[in-house]
Amino acid sequence: MGWYFSSQSRSELIAELVAPQETERVSAKVIAHTLRGNVLWSVVEMTAKVEGVHRDLSPGQSLRYIRCDLLECSGGQWGYKPLDESMHPYYYSCPLSYLDLAPEQSAAWRAGVRTYHAHRHLNPASAEA
Repeated sequence: MGWYFSSQSRSELIAELVAPQETERVSAKVIAHTLRGNVLWSVVEMTAKVEGVHRDLSPGQSLRYIRCDLLECSGGQWGYKPLDESMHPYYYSCPLSYLDLAPEQSAAWRAGVRTYHAHRHLNPASAEA
């Protein structure tokens, strides 16, 4: 996936990324989010409104996943690059508590998150926030 830029401020972009979304096929709401530098972590709950939205979800059924939005300013415009756990983003500052809020989609990525936090716990001065 690529980058998406707009004339929004950083705070406006973040507000948009965590706002509930509705389409004819699905509704999505962010149930938890945090900002770590220019990485916005969130847990999203998608609820199908029709058949065929995701895998075998029936209308009314929900699915949760961990999202990682990279934020960047270029040419005076803020943009984001959407990623999720299944893509194994090479960023590991996701809050540990988020791992309990969504089913596992990448064991290797989750191991990286746990290693990142263990390293921060052992040597907080050397790890980025």
